[in-house]
Amino acid sequence: MNEDRVLIAIATYKEVENLEKLIPKIRDFDKSSDILIVDDQSEDKTKEVISVLDKKLNIIQRPKKLGLGTAHILCMLYAIKNNYNFLLTMDADFSHDPSYIPDVIKLKGKNNFVIGSRFCEGGKSDYKGTKKVISYVANFLTRNILSIDLKEITTYFRMYDTENLKKLPFNELDAQGYSLGVKIIWLLNLLKVDLLETPIHLQDRNMGKSKIPKFQIFVSAFDLIKIKLKDIFLGKKILLNKRKSYDVDNKCSNCKNNYFALLKNNIYRCLICLNEQIIKNDEID
Repeated sequence: MNEDRVLIAIATYKEVENLEKLIPKIRDFDKSSDILIVDDQSEDKTKEVISVLDKKLNIIQRPKKLGLGTAHILCMLYAIKNNYNFLLTMDADFSHDPSYIPDVIKLKGKNNFVIGSRFCEGGKSDYKGTKKVISYVANFLTRNILSIDLKEITTYFRMYDTENLKKLPFNELDAQGYSLGVKIIWLLNLLKVDLLETPIHLQDRNMGKSKIPKFQIFVSAFDLIKIKLKDIFLGKKILLNKRKSYDVDNKCSNCKNNYFALLKNNIYRCLICLNEQIIKNDEID
């Protein structure tokens, strides 16, 4: 029986100093998983510095800062294209302690989604003041408005079954940052995926000061309303896309890579350079 293949993926921008410490730390707790770094052209020699740190490490360097949302979607398509069974994502700033990786991986399984939770029993967080209040309220409102049976919804310390990723309507993954993380879990919930959480100690790497711009709070609130309206008026119909919503075969006419997510009709977006391209994929039966 073949052993499950796990990919640990990290989206970065100007994180070379953290990565130099993080990658060896990951190996202290996980010897076998492959590691993917999606770096938004940090201009700090990230690729040159970290490429020699680990034999099972791959780096995708994008041409400029293109955002956390598209970076995470790219990680999903990389896991699909390269036939990994499970994808584990985490942050590079040590807010997600690598010592919890075995706890997350232990819960992996067919049709499972696992999230590292500061709010479930045994979990805790270093957040204080306004940042603590915003995090608690955001998770409380989100799980109750969308009827999701998880205490933690917004963090990106999570593990996906790749077979479930293939079922996602990638044309619906149009949000950024924390809103995208919420939308993915909402879609997995519609797919009746088993949503699991394991306690973690979420560390504050910003000394209690929120790095979320104030306008982003309003954007996230607006995105939550949009998701709820789709939940009410479309529900599971949103999963009934007759067209394949990703493509990992055709080459981008601009950067020559092949990681595309559907935007609409036959228009797909390259997750490396964000070039839009017409691809005529067959409709799903």
